[in-house]
Amino acid sequence: MKFASLARALTLAAGLTLLTQGAAHAQADWPNRPVRIIAPFAAGGSSDLVARQLALHLSARYGQLFIVENRAGAGGNIGVDAVAKSAPDGYTLGIATSGPLANNKSLYKSMPYDPEKDLTPIALVGEIPLVIAINPDVKANNLAELVALSKAGSSALLVANPGNGTIGHLAIEYLRMTSGARMQSVPYRGDTPAMADAIGGTVNGVSAPVTSLTANIQANKLRAVAVTAKTRFPALPNVPTANEQGVNLEASVWSAFVGPAGLPRPIVTSLNQEINKYIDSPEGKAKLASLGLVPLPGTPDQLSEQMRTEAAKWKRVVESAKISLD
Repeated sequence: MKFASLARALTLAAGLTLLTQGAAHAQADWPNRPVRIIAPFAAGGSSDLVARQLALHLSARYGQLFIVENRAGAGGNIGVDAVAKSAPDGYTLGIATSGPLANNKSLYKSMPYDPEKDLTPIALVGEIPLVIAINPDVKANNLAELVALSKAGSSALLVANPGNGTIGHLAIEYLRMTSGARMQSVPYRGDTPAMADAIGGTVNGVSAPVTSLTANIQANKLRAVAVTAKTRFPALPNVPTANEQGVNLEASVWSAFVGPAGLPRPIVTSLNQEINKYIDSPEGKAKLASLGLVPLPGTPDQLSEQMRTEAAKWKRVVESAKISLD
């Protein structure tokens, strides 16, 4: 009886050893066929272009094709859901933004996946900070003065944003919560019409990703009062951050690489190292800068923390402002 039990135990141990060796071999052999990178927005946008730049680098580094596949819809949720529901074998990855990785969790009543439970964080890539810019006729030279002006006036200042639930919208609601500013968010269908009405004076200002406003700020058609990042934006070096002005406001659209939950750690580590090498290289920095992104190298754990803290931060704003996208 004891001999039979021992035999069964030895057989089980041998089987587990073979399985472990097989998994290790599969990871060491990765990738041995093309890898899909799902971009959850339409072709031609910044998320898609970043994905394609990284796909070229990873293809050259690993000697296998990394192919970008666009799956747009539902604020990025459709594409990221496809990543979350894929096999955790390293052959389906995703590059997504802060919306589907953090903010959408509060904006949509029904989410097909949980970013924190159903995804494996791989690497941060970069961020596009917001800029708050005003019509030149508005009597404020910086964000602190704009907040003060909003409190002193008889009516709220009108600040355009690219759409309901966008980071430009959330940032102004956050500013209202933390500073008591009297500002009314006015949603538009995209950056361009929001910017046009700010230039024309229909609204007092606009809150949008800095890349969409830079040219008109440089042409003095809009006055930038703050960049909402930790550091100043390279293309607008004379525009101070909100924090520099004593106003607590950080908001950006950040991009990151993720995979499905359970992605083997050796694959995660390898991809993280390669992505960091690229975004830290002169070529990578130049390519990201051409798309308006500031590089954000870091570890998978740092991306995981970013996803958690940003989700919690914007959840409070969404609930306070009663914002919903479905």
